[in-house]
Amino acid sequence: MTEGLLDPILPPGAAKKRVARSLMPDYLRLIALFGIVVVNIQFIAFSAVGSFAEPGGETGLDRLTLLLVNGLALFKSYGLFSFMFGVGLGFLMRSAQRQGLSFGRLYRNRMIGLLILGIAHGCLFFPGDILTIYAVTGSILYLFRDWQVARLVRVGGALLILQILIAPPLLLVAPETPPDIVALEHNLLTEGGFFEAALFRSVGFAFTVSAFLVIQGVAALGWFCLGRAAVKSGMIDNARHPLWRRARRLCLVPGVAISLIGAAIWQWGPPELGLAITIAAAPVATLGYLGVIAKLSRPPRPIMARALTAGGSSLSVYLGQSIILTTIFSGYGFGLWENVDRLTATAIAIAVTAGLIIALSIWRTRFTLGPFEWILRRITYSGNRI
Repeated sequence: MTEGLLDPILPPGAAKKRVARSLMPDYLRLIALFGIVVVNIQFIAFSAVGSFAEPGGETGLDRLTLLLVNGLALFKSYGLFSFMFGVGLGFLMRSAQRQGLSFGRLYRNRMIGLLILGIAHGCLFFPGDILTIYAVTGSILYLFRDWQVARLVRVGGALLILQILIAPPLLLVAPETPPDIVALEHNLLTEGGFFEAALFRSVGFAFTVSAFLVIQGVAALGWFCLGRAAVKSGMIDNARHPLWRRARRLCLVPGVAISLIGAAIWQWGPPELGLAITIAAAPVATLGYLGVIAKLSRPPRPIMARALTAGGSSLSVYLGQSIILTTIFSGYGFGLWENVDRLTATAIAIAVTAGLIIALSIWRTRFTLGPFEWILRRITYSGNRI
């Protein structure tokens, strides 16, 4: 089973049954959590109101850090997370069928829960929230739930191609941020309290969520379809499936190499071209990553088993990342916003994620769910008689 943002949640109070489980989703989710935080920290610890396509970094080390983050993680970690969301749909259908519950009602409540948590997250902590996007596009995925594997793959692939075509021009036509907004961001995030910072983030979230529903939502829905196809075909339960090996051999090196080239051009060449190449290479690199993760999906040793279990509380880790990191970098916390280099900020983000996984591994020895998973489960099963 998967848990957290993507789990086939059981009803409140129900004991989990020991069933044979695929290890690949556990490894995939854990790796995606680290990938997503190294991307998000670039917008939490530094200004997020400038042009997306504009190369960042004040020093050579900053630019090298951004090259690696953009080349190795940007758009790919969201792809991995989105793929797992589609897998989660399949697992939730299996769970509902085993329990004799209405899948439609469970899924509707689940999307409402994600939307509530996503809006709160976007307004209070991180305007780049993905839960809102998942709630909206995940509602569309419900219409595709019974499609055959071939159709899911065709539509998923078409949506990924569509995102490659529409994302660069949409990102490039964004108007330049007025200097007074840049100054306001600096003042509020370095000197303001939590309320002032949250108000600024809320306005930013309101202005950007619709654009990112298009820019990221199209690709997310594509990966949802491919994740659903992986469940229906049985691939997600078979890490030795030939298609995973083919993805690893054919996609990993070309995808990562082209993405790094695009990221380098983004930093030191025409940024518009670099951005376009980075976006275009992302699906290929993500498929390569999926192949590698399948290769890594072996029965874990005790320490890794604890980490995988804690990573299962992916929703708590994802939201915890934003809550802790915004506190560290904002003026109402430790005031590190734009006061450290990007490599240091990235290292802090990785350390915070590792700390959350350790904390949740201890938490999970006493509790079945992470704290935000418990909230989402209560919302999901609201109105159901168990």
